[in-house]
Amino acid sequence: MMSKKKSDMVNHPPHYNKGKYEVLDIIEDQLGQGYEPYLKGNILKYILRYEFKNGVEDLNSYLNIYFKIFPFK
Repeated sequence: MMSKKKSDMVNHPPHYNKGKYEVLDIIEDQLGQGYEPYLKGNILKYILRYEFKNGVEDLNSYLNIYFKIFPFK
């Protein structure tokens, strides 16, 4: 019996991993110094929509992005 591996919808959603590279890695490579402002825009998006779209999953996505910008030291 094959077990299905549960998708990590916050850190590595399957729709971001269809090709050889993860979408956010490509975006970071292309934006360079513009990557951090892009991430901050995504933080705002997740905070504003969490009550109306994906709830806790959006808050977890916000935290994931936040810690990309401000990692624990």
